[in-house]
Amino acid sequence: MILRNLSRVVFVLFAGSLWALALWVAPTLFFAQGDRHLAGLLAGRLFSVETYLGLASAGLALLSPGRAQRRWLFAAAGLLAVNEFVLKHLMESAHARGTALGLGFGAWHGVSAVLYVLAALGVLSVVWKDHLR
Repeated sequence: MILRNLSRVVFVLFAGSLWALALWVAPTLFFAQGDRHLAGLLAGRLFSVETYLGLASAGLALLSPGRAQRRWLFAAAGLLAVNEFVLKHLMESAHARGTALGLGFGAWHGVSAVLYVLAALGVLSVVWKDHLR
């Protein structure tokens, strides 16, 4: 019972922060911070924290009953992990060298954004279908 409730609380924090980061926090950073590089570094750090929160949420869901209904949560956490552990390094490399695996920073950033949106939609699916019980 405690584990299930803890899993729900962490999921709610994850889902809310996932959407808030993309819709309000990151855009506000770029609007309020004149140095776009610094704003990007700060946003990148926040996206990293979001990934770890998603992995924690998925880990707790794995230990909780009803985990089969949260497959979109697991998919979302996986997409964010790919962003964090693969695409982040490709973006850094492309930023430093001009390209990484034939694509520039902007292209890798676009791929990363698509994965983030897919993760956010996956989490929305869990909330929409009310698989939190």
